[in-house]
Amino acid sequence: MIAVATISQTKALSSSEIFRLNFSNLNIMCFQLKPEIEQEEGISLSFHLSRILPHIVVIWDKPYFYALGKFKNSMQDFGIEWEAILEQIAAEGIKDFSDRTWQFQEVQLPKAVSANVISLLAYQVLKTSKPYPFSSITALSKNGVQVRREAKFWAEPIEIHGTLQPAITLTMKSKFLLTKTLADFYLNHPEKHNPEKLLIDLNVRSLSDDIQGNGTITQLIKEPSLIHKQKLIEQAKNEISKKALQDDLSNKLLVAVKFGKGKKLYEYGMTALRPCVTSETASRFGVNWGELLKKTKISYKERTDLLATYKKEAENALNNYGFELGISINSRHYPELFSQPQVPIENTPLLFGNGFISTQNKILTGLSRGGVYRRHNKFSDPSRPIRITVLNICEVGFDDFIQKLKERLKSYKFESLFDTKSISLKNLSDTQARAKVEEVVNELMEISPEIVLAFLPQSDRNADEEEGGSLYHKIYDLLLRRQIASQMIYEDTLKNPDYSKYKNILNQVVPGILAKVGNLPFVLAEPLPIADYFIGLDISRESKSKLAGTVNACASIRLHGKQGGFIRYRLEDALIEGEEIPKRVLEKLLPAKELEGKTVLIHRDGRFCGQEVANLLEWAEAIGCKLILVECKKSGSPRLYNFVNKTITAPEKGLALRVSSTEAVLVTTQVTEEMGLADPLRLTVITANHPALISPPIEQVVEITLKLTLLHHGALKMPRLPMPVYGAHKMAKLRLRGIYPSSMLEGDCQFWH
Repeated sequence: MIAVATISQTKALSSSEIFRLNFSNLNIMCFQLKPEIEQEEGISLSFHLSRILPHIVVIWDKPYFYALGKFKNSMQDFGIEWEAILEQIAAEGIKDFSDRTWQFQEVQLPKAVSANVISLLAYQVLKTSKPYPFSSITALSKNGVQVRREAKFWAEPIEIHGTLQPAITLTMKSKFLLTKTLADFYLNHPEKHNPEKLLIDLNVRSLSDDIQGNGTITQLIKEPSLIHKQKLIEQAKNEISKKALQDDLSNKLLVAVKFGKGKKLYEYGMTALRPCVTSETASRFGVNWGELLKKTKISYKERTDLLATYKKEAENALNNYGFELGISINSRHYPELFSQPQVPIENTPLLFGNGFISTQNKILTGLSRGGVYRRHNKFSDPSRPIRITVLNICEVGFDDFIQKLKERLKSYKFESLFDTKSISLKNLSDTQARAKVEEVVNELMEISPEIVLAFLPQSDRNADEEEGGSLYHKIYDLLLRRQIASQMIYEDTLKNPDYSKYKNILNQVVPGILAKVGNLPFVLAEPLPIADYFIGLDISRESKSKLAGTVNACASIRLHGKQGGFIRYRLEDALIEGEEIPKRVLEKLLPAKELEGKTVLIHRDGRFCGQEVANLLEWAEAIGCKLILVECKKSGSPRLYNFVNKTITAPEKGLALRVSSTEAVLVTTQVTEEMGLADPLRLTVITANHPALISPPIEQVVEITLKLTLLHHGALKMPRLPMPVYGAHKMAKLRLRGIYPSSMLEGDCQFWH
């Protein structure tokens, strides 16, 4: 096991973006509506109440609403005004509340209001305060495109000394903003004659409502009727939206926008919206996407100053409601909440062939001296070579690289047999080039290689998949459908024939080649505690032809053994609505014969949805196994950092913050640049009173997750995600794009490395 040290035992001062909330004599009331409403309605209604009511914010925490007033008299006559308030919301067409009738009933406030409710009330204060409390700082302005620093915040109660305490997270993000309106963009674009192609799927943002965030245009309303427009004008919440619905352009065209994951569409006149700049649209606005991305990076000094500014601005808004913002959660005041491995994670022992033990920072030594941990059965005879076909689509040769590749494989105790095919795509259109490549790949099948090494022209890096597809994905698709692995290398990577550069490339490529053809380069030297098997569960989806409703979805798992060694993958695709993986799919993914009598830890990429937990536990009980269920969320976590000379710096990989007995934030990426902080993972252990469910300490889950990041064989750099999740996500995404082994929805080769 990893020896864990609390930060109090180390010199580094670590901190977080979580700030405790101090308060006294909050003016809170509690009420409920009859009949009770669902979560989505409750959250929506509470937001609009907060927006409409002066000096009052409202939140919903099932099954009650909680209202917080600035002043003692804020709550007077609240019940009497309720019908009028609902009528106002209904008149605005919010969430179809117009056909709802509720009875309002005040509820006696609990003696101790929960930390979650207090945190949500503070969040709602910041979200709905007018004017908006946080400043926006412009980091770049060019051709009407801006990169802005903006505050981001959410409720984040944290457990301290066994008691949940109210707190909020304050962080920052960089946003791209186009100062022109959508109308300016549309009217001045050369393709305005084709509005569907130009506007559908375009990301936009409201000029008047920063709270909504970014949305996507999903429909166009051409030549809307006067009655339809008048109804929209009556429902408009602000003057900007009303004016946009009354201009000449709105007589010809309106756009329908969907925000976030909600199903409701909001119709706008185009002067009320701004386009959002993305990698696909940057060139349309005369800016370089790479330059924009560089400006999104926030230096440590700037981050330190911004955090201090946002804290002060948040305090100014919160003070009006009786809150004080305490210090951030840090290792000086709360050392028991922070931990990190006493020994760097990269020094964890790894087991190679012939019992040789090395570490992650000495993987090449392990392969040279011990060989791979496990050969695929087709290479059980060491003299049996890996058959490699080289497909050279560049105008230069790479014979010296191929020779060094052959020598490197031999040093890892693998013979290799190369066959080279060079083709020229000069004077061919993109479509002709793809046809030529397909013809050549089909010819290569007669050789039956285990893997194809393709040298691709640099221009293919930026090929637009939506407009026909890159050569990279064309080759990948053709080969994978025939159960043949591939390794792609772009020509610029190999242009410098200097041996030291080849050496670095070989360091990355060769372990991946060995894994892709079925070998297992290394495993953990010591078994992982808690479970016998480790599974990554993921679902990826794509909308069907831009239509709402059903989506193409693929659920996938990867099964790893007690030392983290890969065993097999399995794919299950289906037509699925929403986020939930159906019961029948889950049962197919978890084989009864193999898991009977075992304990299985499942990392879910994201959250468990709907009835997934209940269905998994029902199946586990039926097949006689125990489950440990862990949500692994990649976003929505407070950043962790170290403080050096009162300035934020990047933390070491392995730093963890215990949010509660079942939840932790874990840094799994080491940032080596002079700016930027890693986005940590949020790990949540599912708890329930069920005979098939085990809920280990969060510290053990952190340890296991961290160790599972060591097992990537396709590169020497450790991934951010534990390997069971990393692989599951990659497989599902490929499957959705139609790239998968056509007759192999289950297999034992890690083709995705």
